[in-house]
Amino acid sequence: MTVPRITAVRLGGSPALPLLVLGPSLGTSARALWSRSAAQLTDRFEILAWDLPGHGSNVGATKPFTIAELAGGVLEMIDDMLAERGARSSTFTYAGDSVGGAVGLQLMLDAPERVDSAVLMSTAARIGEPEGWLTRAASVRASGTPSMIEGSVQRWFAPEFLGREPEVGATLLHALQDADDEGYALVCEALAAFDVRDRLDRIRPPVLAVAGSLDVPTPPADLQAIASGVRNGRLVVLDGVAHLPPAEQPGEVARLIRGHADGGQPVPAPTTVAGVREAGMTVRREVLGDGHVDRATAEITDLTADFQDFITQYAWGSVWTRPGLDRRSRSLITLTALVARGHHEELAMHVRAARTNGLTNDEIKELLLQTAIYCGVPDANTAYRIAQRVLDELDSSNP
Repeated sequence: MTVPRITAVRLGGSPALPLLVLGPSLGTSARALWSRSAAQLTDRFEILAWDLPGHGSNVGATKPFTIAELAGGVLEMIDDMLAERGARSSTFTYAGDSVGGAVGLQLMLDAPERVDSAVLMSTAARIGEPEGWLTRAASVRASGTPSMIEGSVQRWFAPEFLGREPEVGATLLHALQDADDEGYALVCEALAAFDVRDRLDRIRPPVLAVAGSLDVPTPPADLQAIASGVRNGRLVVLDGVAHLPPAEQPGEVARLIRGHADGGQPVPAPTTVAGVREAGMTVRREVLGDGHVDRATAEITDLTADFQDFITQYAWGSVWTRPGLDRRSRSLITLTALVARGHHEELAMHVRAARTNGLTNDEIKELLLQTAIYCGVPDANTAYRIAQRVLDELDSSNP
């Protein structure tokens, strides 16, 4: 096994925080692609990115490697960093774009116990066709990475992005121009051999698949295949985005990573009253959605104001932020309690929340079947009807 050398790129955050590992797209550097998103996550994670062989801060490779071997190099890099700081936890949250996303899939196949959750952007279980990658590798060896700039502009960015963010675009294109020809070509050849379509159902960690609506190399259908194929996945499509979401919409990407990670593992609870209330509102919005919370806030009256504050501070700020359970588990418990008590309006709301927190339709089905035994068949019958309506609405709006 040829494990290529992987260079760690530290992008901030305290070593006391959970670890987030960020993977790059072909032709980019970790700093050029991820710096703006990472800057919005340093309060939540210690952030460690990595560069492909011959890209950014990494030296060029001379021997062929596979995506599995590339993933092995990433694990070695993470383990070296963890050993250096004497960390007791060896798990991490992962986010990757394009080939970085392919490495994320490989990590969850080869070391599933290490990955808490993953956000995979603009990628696929097989990216493109092998012949295309081999042709590109030969072209780069003959003409160099600068010859890739024109095609990359078309693949990477939405039509108006460079006019709106010229400095961001220039930084990324300079990283491509500076990439080592052989390193770039070897990554192309690794992608030509990469195909895990028949293994997606073995992936257990929660996966958020993020597609750009304008992405041609990895269109939304490729990300939907990942979300549907893994055991616990969902899809988000970003409007007006092409192949590099962390560059094109860094704030939204940071929000998605934070929300998905918080759904898979709890964060430390705040200690001040103001902090509890603020954390409660954040969690309430992440679980129920901005639209629901905005409607509830708009309807506050003098009579209900204290009650709404009570819900935000105690239910969402004091309970949902506790470290003992993740959000998936809390959704399962909440759904069961609502079925048992016959709170149908709240049940519909929390079926939506359960999907946001990563539960699949099949998992919700199994929960309702369990409630038929312990809560009663009539209660479960009504719950199935409500859940079916909500899930149909969700699936039709996100086909």
